Amino acid sequence: MVLDFDDIALRLGAAALAGALIGVNRDMQDKPIGARTLGLVGLGTATVAVSAIQFPGMAENPDAASRVVQGIVQGVMTGISFIGAGVVLRDAKSKTVEGLTTAATVWVTAALGIACGLGAWRSVAVAVPVTLVLLVAVPWIEGKLAKGGKLLE
Repeated sequence: MVLDFDDIALRLGAAALAGALIGVNRDMQDKPIGARTLGLVGLGTATVAVSAIQFPGMAENPDAASRVVQGIVQGVMTGISFIGAGVVLRDAKSKTVEGLTTAATVWVTAALGIACGLGAWRSVAVAVPVTLVLLVAVPWIEGKLAKGGKLLE
């Protein structure tokens, strides 16, 4: 599959934008990973996906393409987990763990990057808003419930 310049720019730009949007939430929450980092995660994974599907012979051999995608998902998602793990902090004294949501945003941003790189636009169109709802609305709901409040007050 040979993509033209505009298609490549769209795929890579969308991945960087999706990551940056998620990162803005992390920046607003004063978390260690923000818009630049997650924008780069999305861009990087999309670049790998776009490059892989453009490799000569992929269009003629769908089995090879599926193996490449499998390798990307397996290798990149495993590797990207190390970045996420770097923000998880455990305090043995207070028995608390922090950074799990931020680590999860790294992982979902990588998945969005792969989806953008592969041109899976419907998946991206659903996943980005759902991710933002989880990051913005769910903490608000949790705060209301933790205070014993009603959600519709």
